[in-house]
Amino acid sequence: MCRGFYTLLIAQFLSALADNALLFAAIALLVKMNAPGWHTPLLQQCFVISYIVLAPFVGSFADALSKGRVMFISNAVKFAGSLAMVLGMPPLYAYGIVGIGAAAYSPAKYGILTEMLPPEKLVNANGWMEGSTVMAIILGAILGGIMASKDPYFAMYIITLLYMTAAIFNTYIPKLPIDHMLPKKTPWYILRDFWYSFKALWQDTRGQVSLAVTTLFWGAGATLRLVVIAWAASTLNFDLEQATQLMALLAVGIAVGSVIAAKYIKLEEATKVLPAGIVMGGLVVIMAFVQHWQLAAAILFTIGGLAGFFVVPLNALLQHRGHELIGAGHSIAVQNFNEHIGILLLLGAYLLMVKAHLPINLIVIVFGLFVSLCMTVIHRRYRYGV
Repeated sequence: MCRGFYTLLIAQFLSALADNALLFAAIALLVKMNAPGWHTPLLQQCFVISYIVLAPFVGSFADALSKGRVMFISNAVKFAGSLAMVLGMPPLYAYGIVGIGAAAYSPAKYGILTEMLPPEKLVNANGWMEGSTVMAIILGAILGGIMASKDPYFAMYIITLLYMTAAIFNTYIPKLPIDHMLPKKTPWYILRDFWYSFKALWQDTRGQVSLAVTTLFWGAGATLRLVVIAWAASTLNFDLEQATQLMALLAVGIAVGSVIAAKYIKLEEATKVLPAGIVMGGLVVIMAFVQHWQLAAAILFTIGGLAGFFVVPLNALLQHRGHELIGAGHSIAVQNFNEHIGILLLLGAYLLMVKAHLPINLIVIVFGLFVSLCMTVIHRRYRYGV
């Protein structure tokens, strides 16, 4: 790996660390404000809506400039949103501003991999990227949970400083040749170009299966994080700090699965990992019948391991196909558009179940069965064409 790749990893780690700590700080602020329980999934929706609304534009933005510069600008927006929360803006609105920065950041951080590295190193690079992201999730959850449970405003000061530091590292990412710059910049042309990119990836056989799986994975992952926190509070009588530490084991599992995938799965064999997703959904269902935190920790670690094992190769495959078909930034923007529609829909379903006062164990079972069923359909459709 080149030196610039490791600079990218540090910048990505710091930004992701702040993102994940911010979620728990914002949840703690909502609790402090005595906000209704359904505001927690709504908080996530305020974040992800930017990925959907801005998807046609952020891909073109990422491909029109040096991606290190795009990452710097995006981190500056995150910093502004975090600072706004410090200064008293309601968490739902401030977290939405951070979501705008995150939506613009993602096509650049993943798109630059295909410009910086050859195809044969993409799975390995994705393993490093996912590993650093997962470490950020672990530390962000622990850091955010501990600080926010004691003083959410102090947590916000630290998080704002992290965004500033990440932006500084962004300035040291190497400037690479601009890829797939649009000939026109009118909104109508950009929307048509995005629609072309959207169709190109969904009509490509390998792009289609990668998109379907990553969409399900991120939608399920964002919702599972909130489900586990609620489940731990209800079943294990855990507070927010303890629940975030339990969630950290899920993230550790993802890191381990990512490393195994990066070591043993080649890009051309990426689709062989699909059955791992079916098993993962089954383990989520088992969680509903667990009463002891030690067993819950082991199951969450295993779920994370399976998730990391199957998403890293498919993520790399999607980046590779996207780079070949439509350009790195465009393909990541299409991926984000699909993934965050998945997040929005699954969070919406969870929000409705919470508002309907369904038992948390029933929600866990429904969630796990949905994941297993979807992965079974994707696997059969890709392997047998049915």
